[in-house]
Amino acid sequence: MRLSRAGRLAIDRRLAIDRRLASSPRLRVLRVLWDTSPWLTLEMALFILADGFLPIVSLVALGRAVGRIPAAVTHGLGSASGHSLLAALAVGTVAYALSLLRSPVEGLLSAHASAVMATGMQRRLAQAVCGPAGIEHLEDSAVLDQLASASGELSTSRPADAPMALASAFGDRLSGFIACVVLASFRWYIGLLFFLGWSLLRPPLRRLLAERATLVRRATPELRHSWYYLGCSYRPAFAKEMRVFGLGSWILDRHRAKWLTGMEPSWRQMRRFSDRALLFGTGVAAMYVTGAGILAVTAWHHDIGLGTIAVMLPMLPSTMQVGGVSAADVTLEAMLASVPDLDELISRLSGATAGTGGDSAAGKPARSIRFESVGYRYPGGPPVYEDLDLDLTAGQSLALVGANGAGKTTLVTLLARLREPVSGRITVDGTDLRELDARSWQRQVAVVNQDFGRYPLSARENVAFRDLSADGLGAGFDEAALERAADQAGAIDFVRALPHGWDTICAPGYHGGTDLSGGQWQRIALARALYAVARGARVLVLDEPTAQLDIRAEAAFYNRFLELTSGLTTVIISHRFATVRRADRIAVLDQGRIAELGSHDDLLAAGGSYAAMFTMQAARFVRAAPESAHGKGRADG
Repeated sequence: MRLSRAGRLAIDRRLAIDRRLASSPRLRVLRVLWDTSPWLTLEMALFILADGFLPIVSLVALGRAVGRIPAAVTHGLGSASGHSLLAALAVGTVAYALSLLRSPVEGLLSAHASAVMATGMQRRLAQAVCGPAGIEHLEDSAVLDQLASASGELSTSRPADAPMALASAFGDRLSGFIACVVLASFRWYIGLLFFLGWSLLRPPLRRLLAERATLVRRATPELRHSWYYLGCSYRPAFAKEMRVFGLGSWILDRHRAKWLTGMEPSWRQMRRFSDRALLFGTGVAAMYVTGAGILAVTAWHHDIGLGTIAVMLPMLPSTMQVGGVSAADVTLEAMLASVPDLDELISRLSGATAGTGGDSAAGKPARSIRFESVGYRYPGGPPVYEDLDLDLTAGQSLALVGANGAGKTTLVTLLARLREPVSGRITVDGTDLRELDARSWQRQVAVVNQDFGRYPLSARENVAFRDLSADGLGAGFDEAALERAADQAGAIDFVRALPHGWDTICAPGYHGGTDLSGGQWQRIALARALYAVARGARVLVLDEPTAQLDIRAEAAFYNRFLELTSGLTTVIISHRFATVRRADRIAVLDQGRIAELGSHDDLLAAGGSYAAMFTMQAARFVRAAPESAHGKGRADG
C-alpha cells in the first residue's frame, strides 16, 4: 500500500521528532540515571512534584489566611471565620515547613545522584576507553578532547551533577506553571499572558546559553593545554626540572594565555546575551505592569477581596519560574554540553571494540610469526614501514637493531596487536593475526616496554599483573612463580628488603610506601614479563631491558640471557651489542625494511651496517682498556 504525500510527511515529522528526542542531552541524562538507579529516578520525580507544588500551596494558603483576618478579628477565633483562618494558617504552615525541607532533601539527593552518576559515567567511559585492543585511540586528539569533556575534568560544572540540576529546573517549571494556573483562576487572560510570555521568551534565551556552553566545549583543546600547564606546577614528575630551570612563572603564564584563548569566544557570546537580555527585560516589564495593573484596577473598584489580592500578588513573581533564566540555567547548560561527548565516545570506541573477536590464540606460536609486506604510518606522518617482511621462528630469539626512529618499538606494538598494519598482514602459524582474538593473543605476549609503567601498587601486584583478578584482590597469585621471576630479574633481594616486603607500596606518596630507583623499577618490569612467561605467555619482548641497570646488573643479565629466553619466541631491542650478539638471529631495520638478517657472525662477515655499528661500539672498549691498564700501572708504580 502506497502512502499519500501527507502521510509520508507525517511519518517524516514523527521520525524527526524521535531523532531530536533521542539526541536531547536532557533525555540522555535521564536515561543514564534510570539505567543506573531506577529508585533514585523515582525519588527525584517525587522531589520535582514537591518542589513544584509546596511553594505555591503555602502561598495560596497563607494568602487565604490573610483574607480571613478581618472577619476573624470581628467575630473572634471561635467563630466560623476564626476557624477558617486557623485552618488556612495550618495548611500554609505545614506546606511552608515542608517546603523548607526541600533544601536539605535536595542536598542529600544531589550528593547521592552525583555520586551514582559520576560512578556510572566514569565506569562507562573507562569501559569504552579500555574496550579497544589497541592503543591508537589514546593518541587521537579528538578522542582525548571528548574524553576530557565527557569526564568534566576541564570544568567545575560536571555532567554527573546534571540530574539534580534538571530536577530543580523541572520543579521550577512546574511551580511557575501552577502559578500561571492560579492567576488564570482569577482572570484567565492574565494566566495565559504570563504563560505565553515566558514560553516565548525562554527558548531564545536558552539557545544563547546552550550556544555559550557549546563554545566552551569547542574550546576543549585550548583548555586541555591550559590544565596541562597548570598540572606541571604541582605534579611530582615535573617538580625537579620546574625548579632547576625556574619555569614556574613561564608555566603559569602559558596556562593563563591558553585559558583566556579558550574562554574568549564564550565571554564574547555572553556579552551578546547581556544585550539581548536587556531587550527581553522590556517584554518582561510589560507583562508585569499589565498583570499588576489589572489587579490594582480591580482592587480600586472593589471587585476583588483582600484574600484574593494576597494570593494573586505573590503569584506574579512566581510565574517567572516557568520561563525565566537564572544562574542555575547557565550551570545546567554547561553540564549538558558535555553529555553528547559521552555517547559519541562510547559509540566511536564500541566500533573499535567490535573487531576483537576471533579464534583463541592459546598455545601459539607453535611454528612461526611472519610479517608479510607490512606497511604502517602514524596519522599525518611519513610511512614507518613499506613492504616489511620478517620471520620469527617459534622458540628462537631475534634481536632488532637500527638507528633511533627506525621503527623498532613500533614493530613490537604491531606484534602485540596494539596497532594494526595499514597494509600487508601478520600471521601466526599461518593464521592472520586479525582472525585471532586480540585479548587471547595479548595474553601470549609478555613485554618489557622501554617506557614501562611505574604503578603505585604493591611490589607483588606490580610483578603479578597477569594474574590480577577482576576484583583486584589477586587471589590467583602463584607465589613460587613470583619468587622465581623476581630472582631471574635480580629483584628478589631488594624486594625482600622493602619495609613490608612484597606488600610494600612502590610509591612514596602513599602511607607505608617507598620509592624505587630507576634500576630497581627496571628489574620489577623485567620480573613482570618473566612472571607472565611462567604463567603461560609464549612470546617475550624485551625493549631496552638493561637501559637503567648498573654495569654489574647488566653483566648479570647478559650472562643469564640464554637461560631467560630458552624455548621462548623472543624479540629483543637494544643498543647494547653485548646483548644483541647472544640472539639466534639479528635483524637490522633501515628505512622501513629489513636491511640485514642473520646471526652475529654472519652479519660481521657480511661487513654491512651491523658490522659497522658493532665495530664502532667495540672500539670504545678497545680504547678504554689500554687507558685503564696504563692508569693502573701508574698507580701501582
